[in-house]
This record gives sequence, structure tokens and C-alpha cells, in this order.
Amino acid sequence: MANKQPDLARERLEAALAPVSRALRRAGVISAGASLLWLPQAALVAWLLAGLIAGSADRGLALLAAAGFACLGAIRAAFQVLADRILAEAADRVLERARADLVAREGRRAPMAPGPRSAELAALASEKLKVLEPYILRYRSAQMRVFAVPLAILLLTLAISWAVAVILLVAGPLIPGFMALVGMAAREASEKQMDEIGSLNGMLLERIQALVDIRLLDASEQVARGFEEPAEGLRERTMAVLRVAFLSSTVLELFSALGVALVAVYVGFALLGTIDFGAWGAPLGIGEGVFLLLLAPEFFQPLRDLAAAWHDKAAATAVARDLVEAEAVVPVEILGTGAGAVPLPMPDGPALVSVRGLEIALGVTQRLTFPDFDISRGETCALLGPSGRGKSTLLTALAGLLPVTAGRIEIGGQPLDAACADRWRMSIGWIPQAPHFFAGTLRANLRLGDPEAGDNELLAALRTAHAEEIVERLPRGLLSPLGETGAGVSGGEARRLMIARAALGKLPVILAVEPTANLDAETAEAVTDGLLALAGAGATLIVATHDETLAARLGRRIELGEAA
Repeated sequence: MANKQPDLARERLEAALAPVSRALRRAGVISAGASLLWLPQAALVAWLLAGLIAGSADRGLALLAAAGFACLGAIRAAFQVLADRILAEAADRVLERARADLVAREGRRAPMAPGPRSAELAALASEKLKVLEPYILRYRSAQMRVFAVPLAILLLTLAISWAVAVILLVAGPLIPGFMALVGMAAREASEKQMDEIGSLNGMLLERIQALVDIRLLDASEQVARGFEEPAEGLRERTMAVLRVAFLSSTVLELFSALGVALVAVYVGFALLGTIDFGAWGAPLGIGEGVFLLLLAPEFFQPLRDLAAAWHDKAAATAVARDLVEAEAVVPVEILGTGAGAVPLPMPDGPALVSVRGLEIALGVTQRLTFPDFDISRGETCALLGPSGRGKSTLLTALAGLLPVTAGRIEIGGQPLDAACADRWRMSIGWIPQAPHFFAGTLRANLRLGDPEAGDNELLAALRTAHAEEIVERLPRGLLSPLGETGAGVSGGEARRLMIARAALGKLPVILAVEPTANLDAETAEAVTDGLLALAGAGATLIVATHDETLAARLGRRIELGEAA
């Protein structure tokens, strides 16, 4: 597998670029054309200097040559700008598609299914994928110029002086050969750097999620010190990548400088008459000598550009390897697409939800079994059992967010499958133990339940959830900002706000995961009152809980038994 990994990474990289392959070729051709325009520019300069030295060029010819040089320069610049624009648009398309695929894949993954950590995926979708941009902008166009420009210059040089052509032919291939050796080290350094970035991001996200506990334990300094070692590791990996880049640039400059210097030495001695070989019969003239001197640096320039972008290729290959590894995990996907749909009509039959012979596998080793039961429309039920028995897993499966391994879940006598899962979820209000909010105002977060609701409807929903005092306490009321983790409200208040959002949507089914966990008795009672208010309005209420006080206030208990 280790030998196949680079090949898989290269294939994945090419697959990512396949949709923009035409644009990349077009940009490469335009960029190569821009570089080739230097040939007529150099010819104009050489012709003018030869004429001035010989005394045959007058002011008019000089102005004409200067005008031609300027026009070719403007065309060359326009070509390069056009090529850069095409490449930038292609890079944007590649990054947008890669990020969309990652997000869509992660969005379809079942909540409790095994897979990459969120922080690693976030690092891959943001910082790591961004590494593809310089690869597309610099390496791909340089690759096209390397194929066209040195060959054209070599053939043109050969027509004037076989000696200069030999110098270029010997010095030129040394650069790609050495860069191939450097590229192996660059790829390894880039892969280690990408691994370090993912690990540090994962550590940072975990610490942010535990920020409250860290502060309560007065462990801020210890946690800060814990970042020192991975941060130092990332610094070392980054410096290793830079060392390889600087080494490649140094070697490149050495070979190109030697090549240009050898051409200059040959041309100089040939013009002095010291060397009488290397040209085709007639001695080398001033114009020809100047032309060769102007062509020599341009012969090496595409090779220099390619070598300078070589570490971009290594970094892009490392990112492609991460994409391969992320996509190698076969995802356990939710039922349906996760898209919006028309809510499923509530059936009039005796059983709204039926569970028969249900088994759910979590990973390779853990397999949960559940008793058979029916829940009628309008019932309030408590799912009870010890920790690890699968109460939250069962609710997740009832929402169509986790496929079952064996048995079936029926909604109104119809199987809960991909065909109806999206519509079923549109009828469900989900109240997790750790509510998630979007960064925005309280009003905006509540309106997710009903985007058209006015402030009066919002206040009525808050009263239903026994959460009106939350708005009164917040300094800006409904306009108060909430962070993604519910910053600004307590855990119990956050759950009551979720109840208010469910009340606003008038959802017929409510699934709640440990709604009173870790709350004091008064707050737990307020949350319970809010849930029962939803049930009183006609909602079917299914709660996974350890709380016997909450279970006693519900109409029915479903015991899941002991953990396996």
C-alpha cells in the first residue's frame, strides 16, 4: 500500500483537475506563446544593436525597432494576464468542487458513524485544499512552457551556432534531473507538514469544545503549554519544506547561471576571434552573438519556473493523498439526501412509529439490539436504559439519520427508507443534549423553525417553551447575538430555545436526547414543562433519558434493557 499511495495520490490529483483540463491546456498554450514572443523581441534588439555598431541604422529604424519591441511586449503581457486569469478561474472551480464534494460527503454521513475527525476535515477543506491553488497557477503553466519554449530556443540556437546549442543541451537537462531527486524529499516533507496541520487543528477544536471545563478546572496554562510541542512540530515541518524549496532554488540558479555564463564566454571569445569554431561556416557576427546572449536566459527561465514550483507539486500531491485517505473510508450514510422536502403527512392509523427486530451496528465490533414497540400519534414516551444501551442511537435511527443493520422501522405502516426519510425529517423537531446554534441573532436562530414568523409568533413560542425570561434577560432581546455553541445562554436555556424553535414550526413529532441532563431541578422542570407543552399542542413526544422524574411525567416508558 505504501508503494501504491503516491500513484493513488497522483491519480486523485489528476481527477480533481479533469473538469478544468481544457482550461489548463489553453492557459498553458497562451503562457507558452507569451514566452515565445521574446524571440522576435530579442531579434529586434540584436538587429538594432548590430545596425548601430555597423553604422547602418538611422534614427527612424531605431524608433521602428523600439515600437515593434514595445508592441510585442504589450502583447506578451496581455497574453500572460489572460493565461493567469484562466488559471485563477480554473483554480477556483477546482477548490469549489473539491470542498463541495467533501461537505456533501460529510453531510450525508450518519452522525454516529465512524469517520475522519471534524477538525481534520475542516483543515482539509480550508487550509490544505488551498495548497492546490499555487500548483494550478504556477506548476501547470510552467510545465507547458518547459515543453515548448526551451525546444524552440534550442532549435533556433542550433541554426546559428551548434556550440551554443550543445552548451544549452548539456546544462538544461541537469535541472529537471536534479529537481526529480529534490522532489522526493519535498513530497515527504510536505506530507509530514500536512499531517501536522491536521493534528494541530484537531487538538485546537477539541480544546475549544472543552473551553468551559478548562476554565472551571483552572487548567488554561496547562492547556496552553500543551500546544507548545505540536506547534513546534508544525514549525519544524514547515521549515523542512522551506529548506527543500531554498535548496532547489539554489541548485537551479547555479546550473542556469553556469549555462548562461558558458554561452557568454563562448560568444565573447567568438566575437574577439579567439574561437573560430561552433558556427556554421561564417564567423559569429555581432547581431548573432547578441541574439544568442538574449536567448540563453530565456532558455533556462521555464526550467527555473518549473523548479521554483516543484514544491507546489509536492504539496498538492500530499493534499491529494489526504483526499484519498478521506475518501477511502466507506461512509455510513443517512437515509435520503438530507435536502428539504414536503413534510410527511401524519398517518391516521393506530401506530405512528413501529420498531420490529431492530439491530444497529456501530463500527465493526459494536452491535445494538432493541425491543419491538409501537408509538401512537400524540403519545409521550420515555426511552430508558443504562449508558451505552443505545437510547440516543435509537432516536438517531428513528429520525432516519442512521441506517439499520437488521429489522425495520415503520412510519404509519410504511418502511422508513430513503424514499420517505427526507419528508419524515421535515415533520420532526430534534432537541439534542448539546444544542447547536448558528452565529447570528436569537431571532434568526428561532426563525429556522418558521422563516416567516413575526416577533409575536416568536414570543408565543418562547412562552410555550417557558423561555420568555431568557429574552427579557438578554440585553438586546431577540436581537441578542448567539454563538455557535450557544454563547450568551446556559445549557438549560439553550434547550428551552430549541423547544421554542420546535413550537414555532408546529412540528408533529419531537425527538429529545437527554433534555434534562446536567441541569438543576428548577431548570429541568422548566425544560420538562416546555416539552409537555409541545405534547399538549398535539405533538408526539419521544425522549431518551436517564431522568426518572422526567419519565414519570410522560405517558409511557419503554425499557431498552441492560447494555450488551
